[in-house]
Amino acid sequence: MIRIERAKSGLLAIAAISLLISCKTTTPEIKDGAETIRQREDGTISLKLDKADCYLDMDDRADNTAEWNVVVSKSGRYNVWITSATLDTNDLKYKNPVMVNVQDKMIQARPDCDKVFMNSSDVTSPYFRADSFIGSLYLQDTGQFYIQVTSEMILPKDFKVTGSSAADIAKLISVSFTPVTRR
Repeated sequence: MIRIERAKSGLLAIAAISLLISCKTTTPEIKDGAETIRQREDGTISLKLDKADCYLDMDDRADNTAEWNVVVSKSGRYNVWITSATLDTNDLKYKNPVMVNVQDKMIQARPDCDKVFMNSSDVTSPYFRADSFIGSLYLQDTGQFYIQVTSEMILPKDFKVTGSSAADIAKLISVSFTPVTRR
C-alpha cells in the first residue's frame, strides 16, 4: 500500500511539474543593452557594421561574420538591402555571395549595384555608396534574436586598402530590412 501511495505521489508531482512548464509564457524576455538594436516605428531594421559583433579572419575572409542583437516588434515580409563602399560602381568585386541568417532563415546573393549614391555621408571620398537588393525574408516571430551576415567584405574598421588592390575592394557598411507593403 505504501508503495502505491508513493507511486501516486510521484506521478502527481510529475504531472504538476509538466503542467507548470507547459503553462509558462512563450514570450521571450527582452534584455536591453548598448548593443541591442530596436526596430524603427516604420518597421525598418537598420544594422550598421560598426554596431555589430564581428568575427574576422583576414587570411580567409570568406567566413567573416557580423552579428547584431535585434528586437523585432512587427512580423511580416522584409526586403533585405546591403550597403557597400566601393570605387567601382559597375562591379562590387564580391567573390562570394553575402549570406543573411535570421532565426534559421537564410538568403544569399552576390550584391550588384542597384542604387548608387555619389555624395553619401556614409562613405568618404573617393568611395561611392552602393545599395544592393539581395532578396526578401518573412519574419514570422517577434521578439529578440540575432541577425548574422557572412561576407568577405566585412572588414575591420581600421582596414586600409593600398596600391592596386584598392580597385578590388568594396567594404560592407550596413544591412537594412525594409517592410514590404501591400498595394
